[in-house]
Amino acid sequence: MKPELYQEIALNRDFPEYNLHQGDIATLIDYVPHPTGQEEGAILEIFNALGDAIAVVTVPISSIDILKPDDRLSIRRLAPA
Repeated sequence: MKPELYQEIALNRDFPEYNLHQGDIATLIDYVPHPTGQEEGAILEIFNALGDAIAVVTVPISSIDILKPDDRLSIRRLAPA
């Protein structure tokens, strides 16, 4: 099932290049086609625990999951750049 725009999602894998980890939560803001016809992308807005936007990234659509009622939130500190 494809998540709706502006829905909160969870990553199902790590993205070290963005300092994102499996389980991180983001807001889906758009879908984009891959320029060479490969897997569709998802544009995500990443927020800190206080709700401040800290990044906008594009990841493959297969790397996002819809949040479920039995999911549990946690926090982690941002690693220094």
